[in-house]
Amino acid sequence: MPARRILQLGDPLLRAVSIPVATPGEAGAVFEDLRATLAEFRRTHGFGRGISAVQIGEPKRLIYIEVGGRAYRLRNPEFEHQSKEKFELWDDCFSFPDLLVRLERSVEVRLRFENEAGEVERLEAAGPFSELLQHEMDHLDGVLATDRALGGNSLCTREEWERRYGGGSGAKSVTSVP
Repeated sequence: MPARRILQLGDPLLRAVSIPVATPGEAGAVFEDLRATLAEFRRTHGFGRGISAVQIGEPKRLIYIEVGGRAYRLRNPEFEHQSKEKFELWDDCFSFPDLLVRLERSVEVRLRFENEAGEVERLEAAGPFSELLQHEMDHLDGVLATDRALGGNSLCTREEWERRYGGGSGAKSVTSVP
């Protein structure tokens, strides 16, 4: 399947609430496009761990992630738990790759989702993986990282962020918040 165009900040479809996917077969082609799109984004930008279907113009409750040598295909994910303990970070997004947003996320989460066979599974995550899942789940509900900015000084271009904070492309700066 081909890499698809990633919708950019300002496209109204990014604000759509994604709909559930009835059958595993309905998700297959979209997952392949998400995989190809993530690979192409990594090739051209040098970073990237996950993408939601709405970012390629498919407002369906699908998330594709590649971390730690493993691929995750999440169909109809739902939060079962989000810890009250939070941490702050500079977040980035394929839909605005040259902008970083300072925001807060839960330290730990647990998701319930359907796998490719239609079976229910659970996924627990902490730290950076937890942040990634929350970011992608927000996309499914039409919420962007910019909506979660902590204040007036919580937006930064990638170039300025790298100059000020010395981070590499796609790096996350994390601060624990009790």
